[in-house]
Amino acid sequence: MVIDPSITPLNTIVIIDTNVKNDVATSILHMHIHNCPIIKTFYHVVHVTSTEAELFTIRCGINNTIHCKDISKIIVITDAIHVAKRIFDPSSHPYQIHATSILKELCEFFM
Repeated sequence: MVIDPSITPLNTIVIIDTNVKNDVATSILHMHIHNCPIIKTFYHVVHVTSTEAELFTIRCGINNTIHCKDISKIIVITDAIHVAKRIFDPSSHPYQIHATSILKELCEFFM
């Protein structure tokens, strides 16, 4: 991956991708801080939807990021923007536990 030189060292980039095959969700999380890759994590879960797996991976990426020092911006890159929009959906939906947790973590980050 090529990191844009305009990205400052105070940014964290979280890249996620999820695939579901034969009822097994595989999620990959890459995290770059200070323009260096620091975390690459694989998650394997059975009997979940791709939406739930994507939200869980976003949640893990944000959770790892908010505990790092000197971070001013979190950039999440995903191919599932419809899933990321669920985080900010106030209506009742089956993924609210992940959305609520992500919002709580983001509130902590901005405090």
